[in-house]
Amino acid sequence: MSYLIKPTGYKALLNLSQTEMGIKKIKDFFQQNLSSELRLRRVTAPLFVLKGMGINDDLNGTERAVTFPIKDLNDSKAEIVHSLAKWKRLTLADYQIEKDYGIYTDMNAIRSDEELGNLHSLYVDQWDWERVMGVEERNVEFLKEIVRRIYAAMVRTEYLVYEMFPEIRPVLPQQIHFIHSEDLLQKYPTLTSKQREDAITKEYGAVFIIGIGCQLSNGEKHDGRAPDYDDWSTVAENGQVGLNGDLLVWDDVLNRSLELSSMGIRVDKEALLRQLTLCHAEDRKELYFHQRLLNDELPLSIGGGIGQSRLCMFYLRKAHIGEIQSSIWPEEMRREAREAGMHLI
Repeated sequence: MSYLIKPTGYKALLNLSQTEMGIKKIKDFFQQNLSSELRLRRVTAPLFVLKGMGINDDLNGTERAVTFPIKDLNDSKAEIVHSLAKWKRLTLADYQIEKDYGIYTDMNAIRSDEELGNLHSLYVDQWDWERVMGVEERNVEFLKEIVRRIYAAMVRTEYLVYEMFPEIRPVLPQQIHFIHSEDLLQKYPTLTSKQREDAITKEYGAVFIIGIGCQLSNGEKHDGRAPDYDDWSTVAENGQVGLNGDLLVWDDVLNRSLELSSMGIRVDKEALLRQLTLCHAEDRKELYFHQRLLNDELPLSIGGGIGQSRLCMFYLRKAHIGEIQSSIWPEEMRREAREAGMHLI
């Protein structure tokens, strides 16, 4: 079901021309900073991959990929990518990227099962990145170090926007707050996971929630994760579970938290086998990606995705992602959005 948030008294701060100018500046500046912070080389990404190889991102494990037959391959099926979480790791190996270096790419995807609204579109555009790491870095502290570097690029980009459009004043705190999903549950035991995200992000302005996909003490997960890219089941020295997380900022326009990035240390062989078992997906072990990982042909890595349209939406103080990108929306949503001051492209 589609759902539209209509902020009271909303009025876009920028017209269409200013918005397009801002989008280009933000994208150019942020990806240069991301590349410098993490030592990433830009590579070209696929729009689709062959079905049945285990390369496409399964997200929460329930979303259906858009598929089509390929005439010259005897009608073999291809899938539009959901994201490039596993493809990037294959690329690190094929490009023989060294430790402490990595890749990033412009990822364009179609997610036909998205529930359309202010933050969710059929069209997904993000910077997908992946970096080679060592076995000694497979810990929460290294994850936090990478998050801090990415967040530093976000803070710098917000100041660039302020220099271009002084009416958009910076709101991001200089430091990001870290919290584990179990600690977040204990802090707000009566709230849903989404309500917990809103509460903690409103308090700190910018938060990274660690441990997305692991089972919490109430028997539930904070949110779902596929079993074969992020490591959400490894137990750290402090007893916390999970080496991944989500980066959220507080959005004053929508009066709610806004997830800008999902990232994590990727599974090694042990974590892959453990998580496939936990998810009753042992049959995936025979797929192309999984075989290469189990045969020690892929490097250890950390990676994630950063939403381009969402980032621009936040920086330019827009109330709907359709004010940033062109997509398909229910006609009723277009009408209601227009009446509420949101002009969808």
